[in-house]
Amino acid sequence: MNKLIDKTTIKFLFVGVINTFVGTGVMFLCYNLFELSYWISSAANYVVGSVVSYLLNKYFTFQNKDRSLKIVFKFILNIALCYFIAYGAAKPLVRMALSGYSVKVQDNGAMLVGMCLFVCLNYLGQRYFAFRK
Repeated sequence: MNKLIDKTTIKFLFVGVINTFVGTGVMFLCYNLFELSYWISSAANYVVGSVVSYLLNKYFTFQNKDRSLKIVFKFILNIALCYFIAYGAAKPLVRMALSGYSVKVQDNGAMLVGMCLFVCLNYLGQRYFAFRK
């Protein structure tokens, strides 16, 4: 457990706070202001957030010096898998839990739950797959 929670974890969480403000802002603006769909809004979060995350986590959190395209591919694969697993699971679970509420409330709730699931999966994927030393 000490290996899983260390200085790297703290850095990842710090980057995550920055990334969350940027990505969540994009997601909720897209959904609530621009009235884009659940999938487009949550995907916009991860397109914008992934660029921020890649740069900050690669150089600051994991201090990875590899300049190959392989690491970019691994990062993109990790983000995509985490996104589809987290948001794919969140939507039906929240729809069942909030069945008496409007679709807008359900979708906003699903985006919040998906975001939490994504963070956990993404940390493990970046640490042990994408930026593994």
